[in-house]
Formats: sequence, C-alpha cells, structure tokens
Amino acid sequence: MRKARSLLAAGLACLLAFAVATPAQASTPVTKKLSYTCPFPLIGLQKLDVAITASFDVPSAPGGTFTTADLAVSVTVPDKSARGLALVGAASIEGAASAGVTLANGPLTLPLSLPLTVAKTALPPSGAFTTKASGSVPPVRLPNAGKTTLTIGGFSTRLTPKKADGSYTGLGSFTSDCTLDAGQDPVLLSFELGSTQTQHRYAVAGSTALKALGATAPLTGALSAGPEFATAFDRTGADFKVFGFVPGHADLQFAPDGPQTGELGDGGFVAHSAFALALPQVTLFGLPVADAGCRASASIPVDLRTGPGFALATGGPVTGSYAIPPLTGCGAFTAYLSSLVQGGGNTFALTLTAR
Repeated sequence: MRKARSLLAAGLACLLAFAVATPAQASTPVTKKLSYTCPFPLIGLQKLDVAITASFDVPSAPGGTFTTADLAVSVTVPDKSARGLALVGAASIEGAASAGVTLANGPLTLPLSLPLTVAKTALPPSGAFTTKASGSVPPVRLPNAGKTTLTIGGFSTRLTPKKADGSYTGLGSFTSDCTLDAGQDPVLLSFELGSTQTQHRYAVAGSTALKALGATAPLTGALSAGPEFATAFDRTGADFKVFGFVPGHADLQFAPDGPQTGELGDGGFVAHSAFALALPQVTLFGLPVADAGCRASASIPVDLRTGPGFALATGGPVTGSYAIPPLTGCGAFTAYLSSLVQGGGNTFALTLTAR
C-alpha cells in the first residue's frame, strides 16, 4: 500500500517531469508535491503524499521535442499502512503503475499513459517509511505553436506484497485506482509555445521587512514577467512596538505607481517596479493615530530580482530592497509616524508560483 503511494507518486512524478518539461529552459530542475487517495485491502482509503523531482530539456520552437531525465519520486507512507501489511506477514512490496496525463498542444489533444516501476521496498512492522519509484518518459514532439497544457488524470497501481521468503501473502497482487485529492490544480503547466513574447504569470507569497519599524508584514499578490511586467500586492499589516513595549499596528498597501518594466534573461528576470505606499490605518494601544490619507510622500522604486533555484516555468525566490520616504497626510502625528518608518534597508522576500 505504501508502495502504492510510491507507485502513484512515481506516476505523478513522471507526469510532472513530463509536463514541466516544455515551458522551462533546458536542464531545469523541477519539484512538485501532490496528494492522491487510493483504496487498499484491509485498511480502506489511504492518502498518498508524493514528492517528485526531475530535470528536463525543452524545445525552442514548435516541431521540437522535450525529454525528461533524473526522475525521482519519494513517498512517505503512514504507520497504518505498515501495520496493515504486517498483519498479512508482508516483509516487502513491489509492483507497477500506469499514470494518465493529457497533453494539449494547440489544437492537438494527446492522452498519454506512463508506465512506472515500484522498486522492491522492505517493510517495517510499524511506523512510517519512505519508498521510491521511477519510470522512463519517452520524448514527445510538440508540433503546434500556441497554448500548451499538461493535465494530470488518475493512476492505477498493481502492487504485490511478499513474505520474507519471497512467497505471496494472502493478499496476492491487488489493483488500486487512485484519484487526485480535491483542492489541487490538475494543470501542471500552461504556456505559449513558439512565441518570443511569452508572458509568465505567478502567484506571490512572502513578506516585507520594515527595518526602521522593526516589523515584518506578510505579502500575497500577483506578478507578471515577459513583454509586460506588473506587480500587485494585496493589502497587509504589520504589528510593531514603540519603545519596546507600546503595541502598534499599521495597515500597508503597496499599489503600483506608474509604468512597470523589466528584462528576462538567464532563466530569470529583473522587474523594475514602483509603488505608492499607503498606511490607511495606524494604531497605538489599539487607538487610531493617523488619518486615512496617510501615505509615503513619493513613489518607492524597487528592483525585484529572481534568485538561485528560480525557473521561468515554475517560479522560485525573488528579492528586492527599498527605502521609504517621509510620510505625509497622516494628521497631527505625521512627523512622529514618519520617524517610525522612513529610511532604507527594507526588503521584499517573495516566492513566486507559476499559474
């Protein structure tokens, strides 16, 4: 059963490696985590948590092929599965699986079935354990320019638990048809092939550190990179202390201010952004101390740069630093509030996830 996870994982991994191959640059490493639910004898439905890694080479134009290499799937199997297998005297498990994926390349829709091998894995009498699975992904030709997507389907596993002497257990070999858990995006990849003007879109999560205030605020939002660059953050807030003990809170809104530009290169980008920073609510001891029009007195320029491990196809780390100018429009306490936040050394630490 654990192996089933492994199997499933392998399938997933295969799929994933396959999928991500097209949009990214050559020899780009990919990591993906997904969960499936599979029915197994004796213990019923089990969730499979899969960690997949792979690297791939991709075509530069329609008509080319992409290939996948270094596919590795690591699956952590829970204690319940180990104990269930131990009840039938299983000392190891092995098997095979078939993973389904749909490749859509322009007008072409191609259903694919990927065979996987679950390596023989020793089973503990109890406790979680890790299994590994692998498979080969044949080169795939992408004939069409235009939107290309890879979507995960279901997985079917065929597993065989065996006793220490190599004989079969009472379970024999069993089949488990696995389904993707709800709340996950089945589209592994969506991109425009053959366009020199590919637009990359990402979801943003991370934080901004406000040096003078001695506070950090969480950030979410969206970022686009390509022919057009755009960065937008959702409204957030930071808790802080004045004199080390007076509790305060500041709402923060970084809004785009003027044209956003940037450059792609070396598998990443630099986005030249500018933000208008508003502090629509500031409190001390829970009491408001700023007018609703409180804001930075000038636009805040920021260069957002991708870091090690970033891939245009999948995302990764992005950082930037900025200075906050004096505040204005905050009311009677403008000068004091300005002294709390203005200055340099502020940073963005973001993680982008391709949409």
